[in-house]
Amino acid sequence: MSVEPTDPASAVQELLSSAREEGRFSAAAWAVGSSAGTRAHGVVGTPAHDDEQPIDEDALFDLASVTKPIVALALLRLVDRGALHLGTQVGEVLPDWPDTPLARTDLRSLLTHTSGAPGPTPLWREHRDRDALLRALARLELDPPGRWCYSSMGFITLGLVAERAAGVPLDRLVSREVTGPLGMHRTTYGPVDPRRAVATEDCPWRGVVVRGQVHDENAVVLGEAAGHAGLFGTAGDLGRLGTALLRRELLSPELDRAMRGAEDGRPLGWWPREQCSYLGGEYGADAFGHTGFTGTSLVLDPSADRWAVLLTNRVHPTRESEGFGAVREAFHREVAGPGWPPPPV
Repeated sequence: MSVEPTDPASAVQELLSSAREEGRFSAAAWAVGSSAGTRAHGVVGTPAHDDEQPIDEDALFDLASVTKPIVALALLRLVDRGALHLGTQVGEVLPDWPDTPLARTDLRSLLTHTSGAPGPTPLWREHRDRDALLRALARLELDPPGRWCYSSMGFITLGLVAERAAGVPLDRLVSREVTGPLGMHRTTYGPVDPRRAVATEDCPWRGVVVRGQVHDENAVVLGEAAGHAGLFGTAGDLGRLGTALLRRELLSPELDRAMRGAEDGRPLGWWPREQCSYLGGEYGADAFGHTGFTGTSLVLDPSADRWAVLLTNRVHPTRESEGFGAVREAFHREVAGPGWPPPPV
């Protein structure tokens, strides 16, 4: 006989446990909090479906595209110090790039996915080493700018711009500007120790179940830290980021407002509220967030002083799994319902 949850956190645990039993993922970690810090958290499942040892709070998840807003924050801190400007064009920082439409895009349009850069582009299928992939990236044809089109290609480019402007590799820049100052000590670019990582896809291209290596194929070919994917982390670490952003600790007031999309509804590095289709009416008009292909997400709802993290390996053992979207929606609905956030512990 099922037992009714006695508190909001129990309801979330039950939701995610049921989703695991239905095969949506093998592992999940979650956390919810406010500007005061983490208020509730939990884990469910095992690193892979055939494992018996349960995960703990230190289990590392492939964050996939949740890498993007973290890289964006590192770049925006360079903007705050005058090393870059939102109007800076790619070709001004990467003068060795061909004079193509992508070289003439500016940082603001790339950060807001309005540059015209294309959506999902599997460059890895035809370009099997870093130099070849980057040459193909530099020559991509762009659509007319202005319309929102989510583009990993734009964020690969932003990663190159950030490390060139900073004079250090991207992994060191992210550590220096974001994860280090916020105490996100478990968040790092892969590869990571597979004993600490949850599994992702049984990858036909690589012929193995990926674990501790980045899932994204373009990132695999690039072979170094990239702007669009590659970070591994924990729910606790992303909660530290959520708390810091609600406290407005990372950026100057003016740039923080721009990062949130306060003036034009186009946050820098994040998905605007209108694109976060998994958020219901419980979330304010100023909410923003980001998801990752592997089954990860971080959402901030400033008007409610709330952040929420959900990390899963929904691509394990195959990316063709169905039903995860409903799980994500139910999670965010649950943690915005009565009783949330729980009182501080």
